[in-house]
Amino acid sequence: MSRPRHGVELAPGFVVGNRRSHLPVIAGPCVIESDTLVHEVAETLRRVASRLDVQLLFKASLDKANRSSADSFRGLGFEEALAILAEVKIATGLPVTTDVHEPRQCDRVAEVVDVLQIPAFLCRQTDLLRAAGRTGCGVTIKKGQFMAPDDMRRAADKVRETGNERIAIIERGFSFGYHNLVVDMRSFPTMADDGLVTIHDATHSLQLPGGGKQTGGTRRFAEPLARAAIAAGADGVFLEVHPRPEEALSDATTQLRPARAEALLDSLVRLRAALPTEDASA
Repeated sequence: MSRPRHGVELAPGFVVGNRRSHLPVIAGPCVIESDTLVHEVAETLRRVASRLDVQLLFKASLDKANRSSADSFRGLGFEEALAILAEVKIATGLPVTTDVHEPRQCDRVAEVVDVLQIPAFLCRQTDLLRAAGRTGCGVTIKKGQFMAPDDMRRAADKVRETGNERIAIIERGFSFGYHNLVVDMRSFPTMADDGLVTIHDATHSLQLPGGGKQTGGTRRFAEPLARAAIAAGADGVFLEVHPRPEEALSDATTQLRPARAEALLDSLVRLRAALPTEDASA
């Protein structure tokens, strides 16, 4: 299976897998905590994307349905959160994405967003993948912590069966013992060999999942791992951004402040420009 020569257009103007396009970046706060927060982060990221000349797909979760504890914050409610995403899309002009957890959610969410995200724990759920594919939206599939890179083509095939080829895989690491994740950099060329475009999740891959009421994380490794992923062949990057990470209601230990995210993206743009293109020898 060969990779799409011109990449995959997940959303209007957001192309993943074409090295001649600007760096694709999926970014935003982990979860929709409030209308104010989401608009603040979206506008900040819009300005960052303009300064760095990157492609930006804004992301914020409607619902954190797989929190470690039942007491943890999940979200504001499905319809309220969806309405906030609709407002952000109009206010900023950015394409938006969020995750879906059940097949019945797909059509409703697709009325608002440009790309549906399949969570890592649900990446093998056939009915969910097919329902997402049938909407015609772009679909990103987070690679499960239990999945080998060469297994992801089968998950992608479930979306392709609907006639939808607008698919990208998000690599967020593999379970390494208890309460740890490791990104195998071989996964990017492996999935590319299977014709898949890939995105490195620069913040979720830093998690130390489980082991308590809240997931821990090692934010200090964001820069070296993201750079390694781009050098290894990742087509884009995913990162969660919060103006006050220590106050975040989800993923407080891994989200990046806007200034740090901008500095990291700037380094990735320059690194990517220095890498040879696929047809550099032509």
